[in-house]
Amino acid sequence: MRAVWIKRPLLVLGGIGLVVYVGMFLKNGYEHSVQSETQFDTLRVIRSFSDLETSINNLHNVIKAFEKKQDIMQKMLEEDRNRPPAAAAAVKKEEEQKEQPAAKIQEQKEEPKEKKSNKFFPESALFKKWGENLSEDDQREAQGLFEKYGYNVFLSDRLPLDRALPDTRDPRCLKKTYPKDLPSIGVVLIYLNEALSVLKRALRSIIDRTPKHLLKEIVLVDDNSSNEDLKGDFDAYVKSLEQQNPGLRFTRVRHNEQKGLSHARASGWRAATADVVAILDAHIEVHELWAEPLLTQIKADRTVVTSPVFDRVNFDDLTVTKYFPAAHAFDWALWCMYESFSDEYYKLKDGSLPGKSPSVMGILVADRKFLGEIGVLDEGMKVYGGENVELGIRVWTCGGSIEVVPCSMIAHIERAHKPYMPDLASAMRRNALRVAEVWMDEYKHNVNLVWNLPFENHGIDIGDVSERKKLRERLNCKPFKWYLENVYPKLDPLDNLVAFGGMKNLDANMCLDQGPVPGHTPIAYTCYYYGPQITYYRTSGELYIGGIKSHKYNQNRCIADVGNKETEPGLYPCKEAMQKGMGIYWNFTQGKELKNKQTERCLEIKNGKLLIQECSGQRWEIQNIIKAF
Repeated sequence: MRAVWIKRPLLVLGGIGLVVYVGMFLKNGYEHSVQSETQFDTLRVIRSFSDLETSINNLHNVIKAFEKKQDIMQKMLEEDRNRPPAAAAAVKKEEEQKEQPAAKIQEQKEEPKEKKSNKFFPESALFKKWGENLSEDDQREAQGLFEKYGYNVFLSDRLPLDRALPDTRDPRCLKKTYPKDLPSIGVVLIYLNEALSVLKRALRSIIDRTPKHLLKEIVLVDDNSSNEDLKGDFDAYVKSLEQQNPGLRFTRVRHNEQKGLSHARASGWRAATADVVAILDAHIEVHELWAEPLLTQIKADRTVVTSPVFDRVNFDDLTVTKYFPAAHAFDWALWCMYESFSDEYYKLKDGSLPGKSPSVMGILVADRKFLGEIGVLDEGMKVYGGENVELGIRVWTCGGSIEVVPCSMIAHIERAHKPYMPDLASAMRRNALRVAEVWMDEYKHNVNLVWNLPFENHGIDIGDVSERKKLRERLNCKPFKWYLENVYPKLDPLDNLVAFGGMKNLDANMCLDQGPVPGHTPIAYTCYYYGPQITYYRTSGELYIGGIKSHKYNQNRCIADVGNKETEPGLYPCKEAMQKGMGIYWNFTQGKELKNKQTERCLEIKNGKLLIQECSGQRWEIQNIIKAF
């Protein structure tokens, strides 16, 4: 199979992932592709009934202005009646003279003028496709809200809370029926300084599109928001919902300090009482029949943790873009990504069927008691990232499984930026090391590899993991090697990797560097030991540079002796280099020469230039040794 990946920033507190790779999966002629985005024809400004009070106030102001204008007109008419005939005629003539030039101008053919852009923030991502006809004041308001929230709050405030969503399900889902005696469900919404209208819309969709006999409760977890409208205004809205839905239980949980995504989700789980708990982000809207397919799977097997399919709500125009069902996966850095299901899944040729997944993106629906039995979520995680991968590994190795259920759809806003933390990399790296230490056994150092961290004494405090290790032992969980072989065989175990880091020429005091990208010519450059200079050496003799791929289906780029009389090395996908007869295998010993096995020429630096030439004894040294070679 072939997979094409588009790197996409994930973008949310409690979101589906900081970096998501949206895949277009080609399998047996079955093509998955992201459909084109639809646009709103006009800006809809009709508010919902929840905004009725504001609309009435606006109407009152309009009526007052109209009455004032009528008074002025009446006064002018009275003055005209009292004016002497001669004066009235003079005034009339003066008015006709004023109007005459304007009439003549209209008759003249106007010269075409170049249309000027009325965008006051032309570089803003918000106005790339949206907001063409907004006034300057509206643009400034919209941009300010966008910077604060990462999505279009200006537009959200003007959309109905109960807006309709397009039905993006597989047509076969429409023919499915579900049992009547399904378990009850409690929805947990976690939020931190979410836009009020977005939070209201999430609640409205859940209440309107979940059968009343199934929806037992809604738990709202506030991770110490500072926005004033999430206090009094939101409290009043929730109270109104309680009055409108007397059989529905509402529970509020407020943290007195920001505890992060994992802790907030666990707080919501503790407050829930329903048979099944659905832990959702607050910037979502559920589709019709979102709950029944998930509850049906859990009713059949209480140890299955399920996920809906997420449609993307565009951050700028808030339209919905369909995403095709895919597995939730990750790389060795533990960044989230979409990936194709197994080969066996596509052989069934039915896109409405649930598919097994190595992990979850963050939103999950599970038997409440089972989730408690296996340890809920690791509350030692900080801010964001890694907790979903930890849950995925734990569920699979400790007696459960994970499924993505295509007939359950949720629309999810992908933020353009993360206002609560500009750079999540430090939190993500720390959490990834924590997951590795508890769950990955002899493969834990692969996380260090991709983050370019030494195996020992990396200087990052991952917190106390003793309780999580005891949990793993108590649950008698399978080893991580079993997970790689049986659940996620697409992840490359990197078994024969023996060294990594900057590759320095000790004689020239310069480092191997991947050079311009795109391009196929590596260079010598001053050592700074960052991404473009990170090199990986395998026992097979392959030498990669500029990053290593986490998955077997991806190709690394190999340093190659292109042969003939060429004196510059090449940097090509390894399979391509082999097909062209290039030498990609190297003999290397720490502190000694770097010699190509095929051509017996060496990689050397002369006058600041990286060359392949007859060996002169130049010495190379790589930063980190994994094992002797």
